[in-house]
Amino acid sequence: MAARWSSENVVVEFRDSQATAMSVDCLGQHAVLSGRRFLYIVNLDAPFEGHRKISRQSKWDIGAVQWNPHDSFAHCFAASSNQRVDLYKWKDGSGEVGTTLQGHTRVISDLDWAVFEPDLLVTSSVDTYIYIWDIKDTRKPTVALSAVAGASQVKWNKKNANCLATSHDGDVRIWDKRKPSTAVEYLAAHLSKIHGLDWHPDSEHILATSSQDNSVKFWDYRQPRKYLNILPCQVPVWKARYTPFSHGLVTVMVPQLRRENSLLLWNVFDLNTPVHTFVGHDDVVLEFQWRKQKEGSKDYQLVTWSRDQTLRMWRVDSQMQRLCANEIVDGVDEFIESISLLPEPEKTLHTQDTDHQHNSSHGEEEASKDDPPSNLPEERKSDQLGLPQTLQQEFSLINVQIRNVNVEMDAADRSCTVSVHCSNHRVKMLVKFPAQYPNNAAPSFQFINPTTITSTMKAKLLKILKDTSLQKVKRNQSCLEPCLRQLVSCLESFVNQEDSSSSNPFALPNSVTPPLPTFARVTTAYGSYQDANIPFPRTSGARFCGAGYLVYFTRPMTMHRAVSPTEPTPR
Repeated sequence: MAARWSSENVVVEFRDSQATAMSVDCLGQHAVLSGRRFLYIVNLDAPFEGHRKISRQSKWDIGAVQWNPHDSFAHCFAASSNQRVDLYKWKDGSGEVGTTLQGHTRVISDLDWAVFEPDLLVTSSVDTYIYIWDIKDTRKPTVALSAVAGASQVKWNKKNANCLATSHDGDVRIWDKRKPSTAVEYLAAHLSKIHGLDWHPDSEHILATSSQDNSVKFWDYRQPRKYLNILPCQVPVWKARYTPFSHGLVTVMVPQLRRENSLLLWNVFDLNTPVHTFVGHDDVVLEFQWRKQKEGSKDYQLVTWSRDQTLRMWRVDSQMQRLCANEIVDGVDEFIESISLLPEPEKTLHTQDTDHQHNSSHGEEEASKDDPPSNLPEERKSDQLGLPQTLQQEFSLINVQIRNVNVEMDAADRSCTVSVHCSNHRVKMLVKFPAQYPNNAAPSFQFINPTTITSTMKAKLLKILKDTSLQKVKRNQSCLEPCLRQLVSCLESFVNQEDSSSSNPFALPNSVTPPLPTFARVTTAYGSYQDANIPFPRTSGARFCGAGYLVYFTRPMTMHRAVSPTEPTPR
């Protein structure tokens, strides 16, 4: 669990609504709750002062609802019901259906308003079609995209007006609406159904997918064969969406027990543990969205709707937002550049008031960004006059019996040398502690000879060590032993992955392999999206042969979809 948790600031009950969907308008003034008999419009500035209703006559529940994200169309929202989409207008305390979009032949699974064009709406359906509608002419869709399988999610890119993504069971397709005949990229993202899809707010190539296979994966669709990062979970993930601030991510799980209905806030650069937990709902969280910031306020509000029929609003203050700030250099190349076999000057963490400096540049690991070398003799002189008691205590209390680790500690020089042996690999590292350690000052880590691991592995280890040390020193806690344990654990994990990949003929490569020379667009072992009109190859079968034996074939076990018939799916 996260180190911090909070309960809601506002709770409003709608016991008779039976709403299955919720959306917050772009101005942050209203939320719509979509039930079978009524649409409830809630004033978020005064949620307890009653609400307005828009009646509807339908035997079908509303599958998806969304307000138009443009200020000039803030009074419009769309709601899907079975095979159609109704466009509503809400003005002066009353609402009405403006028009209806009809074109799909099966249930509509999702809809999304375009980020850059207020007149465009995209819908996805089980009928395998994705339609882009222009609400100025609703007789038929302006663009039709066709896939082999039905789409469960559709989302417009937040930085590219022509790009959108759809999910099909465990796969993702990237589309360009100017080239509707075929998808421009294909991601074999998960082995189970994808429940959630969200584009990064600042990068047009990055997106996150959440799935029934108990994971959230982060992708750069320009490298479709390998995900950028993964957030493993114990249960299926219902939704995962980026926050409008810093580098945060909010997830909602599919609970195995009724009491597990919290929302988790993560820092995408540290997926080891959530930074915050929102506790309060008594049943499955069906939807959550962010309310627009009020003018002059730095706080955000998270609005959630649950099957317990309560609407809750959670305040996210600037202190909580800082938990999602990127204080660690991201990217393997930047870490490789920071690796040095020579000692580097001591570094002190920036205060919270200068957190923005961590995001604006990626050269913080270089010596030129630290204190001038002329200051170092004075610091070391003061260290010799009186060594901090905390570092001496840490050296005296450290567990030197950690497996495969040898630690040589020098309290006078405020440093230690760590040697780790694992399989055929050897790592030797110099750790130097600044004078302020552990009071908000992290140690520095440098690889020294002989170290036999690859540069990529060095970069990953550096990231993990710096991450672990920063977490500890922010709380004024010692970090040497936790870092040593992380170092050993991660090194063993890397070695095991190497061994398994070399011994398993069905293991996928870690890096993106070049395309086959004859079929330039082949992306998987079983074909690509360009094979839409080619029958899918048989993956299992059985025949009796002349000798009386039954011969059968099937896919390797590593290629099977890990779907349990007992796993619940939220409705």
